[in-house]
Amino acid sequence: MKQAVTSLSALAHEQRLDIFRRLVRQGPNGLAAYEIAEAIGATPTATSFHLKELDRSGLLHASRHGRYVRYAVNVEGMRKLLEYLTEDCCQGHPELCGTTFKKSKSLCSSKGGKS
Repeated sequence: MKQAVTSLSALAHEQRLDIFRRLVRQGPNGLAAYEIAEAIGATPTATSFHLKELDRSGLLHASRHGRYVRYAVNVEGMRKLLEYLTEDCCQGHPELCGTTFKKSKSLCSSKGGKS
């Protein structure tokens, strides 16, 4: 529960949620920090702060590529959060939750797709 609260707290900001959703769409290659700053229209300092919060929450991970730091979604962290939020869906009958729930489960079901 503590990790879920940390992850949800990190997402509870418009720019961080925007960053996270952009990186989910981008996939495992992620984006350089400066590309993220440009995309969300924020200063490099503000973007760096938001990226560090998301990284600390376990939803992103950073890797250095030359002089740039790239950020990508941490698929395992995202999967764990989704599983925690939905593990008791509809009293153990997730089919009652509809196609959106089924779709989100299938998108994150690849255990080998760890980023």
